[in-house]
Amino acid sequence: MMKTIRLRAGKERSLLRHHPWIFDSAIARGGADAGETVRVESAEGQFLAWAAFSPASKIRARVWSFDQKQRIDESFFVAACASAVKARARFDINSDAMRLVHGESDSLPGLIVDRYGDTLVAQFTSAGAERWKAVLADALLQATGLTKLYERSDASSRAREGLPEAKGWLRGQGPVELILQEHGWQLHVNIAEGHKTGFYLDQRDSRKRFFDYAQRLAFGQVLNCYCYTGGFTVAALMGGAGHVTSIDSSGPALEKAAANLALNGLDSARATFTDADVNASLRTFIEQGRSFDAIVLDPPKFAPTVAHAERAARAYKDINRLAFKLLAPGGVLFTYSCSGGISADLFHKIVASAGCDAGVDGYIHERLGGAPDHPMTLVFPEGEYLKGLVVMRRAAP
Repeated sequence: MMKTIRLRAGKERSLLRHHPWIFDSAIARGGADAGETVRVESAEGQFLAWAAFSPASKIRARVWSFDQKQRIDESFFVAACASAVKARARFDINSDAMRLVHGESDSLPGLIVDRYGDTLVAQFTSAGAERWKAVLADALLQATGLTKLYERSDASSRAREGLPEAKGWLRGQGPVELILQEHGWQLHVNIAEGHKTGFYLDQRDSRKRFFDYAQRLAFGQVLNCYCYTGGFTVAALMGGAGHVTSIDSSGPALEKAAANLALNGLDSARATFTDADVNASLRTFIEQGRSFDAIVLDPPKFAPTVAHAERAARAYKDINRLAFKLLAPGGVLFTYSCSGGISADLFHKIVASAGCDAGVDGYIHERLGGAPDHPMTLVFPEGEYLKGLVVMRRAAP
């Protein structure tokens, strides 16, 4: 018999707008096993949704469907995976690596799936996705016609769902060291050890925009902060930048970055890779009187939730202030936040405040976000986690 959870009075409003999260504080009574499908009702007993229950999480239930007639069974997941994969064929994705399933935005909360050539990499980050893992794995292979699927369920969000980490081949087997193609270049990726599912596919189009700017503005000196394996470094050099200084605190990532230059036939003399703290390096460059024609700030997640926003705002402001001091007049800053707890509006205010403190004004050329295969939907604004600004420093009149 289907289990039911009943909400407190007034807590149905977000569900009536088809927002897929139900927090523990919204539930008046009812429960289920981890990942079990429950019927969600209003305080008056009105049907609201079918959801996966998660007894350990603050997000106590995640909605599968708002259709009362929908059965949450194998055929539901087969159809949902097929729909997500089909949608990507309509997006403008110039790469053989792409996101195929983006959690709630594809009506599959807790499931992230990226494709790298002929290999799928999946993260099952919710109790519901974990419970249906075997069915989802088969449905993904069926939808793509592929045979290899690697699991990277090692994100910190698993712990919040009461789930242990899990990593390894779920279906088939193959190499974990791969090469992806995007736009006019190639990049190494390790699906077993790399960040996220192996790489930051969400920045694909931003890398292309950086290439475009480098090609059009003929950057001389470029600074790439938190460079990871050098995606923006490759893009800048492919666009004709004279020299790129890349900083990261991971030696292995920097080794991959150097290998990415070689992979694309780029002269290693045009690049410097530094294993160091970004903040300390920026301060040293200021003391040395250095300046750069273009700077990329793509830091890790400073604010995973809104509760961390205040502390994160200070960190974002500090690095942007330092970057503005190093940016030559007419230079271009590509600055990002991948923190879900920092809204696009707040990020704009942080960057503006940083410029003010640095005594720098600039034109906002573009607002950037995740690539289209990482969509935000109308009913799930939380899908917009990646925010970026392209700022050109104004020269003094």
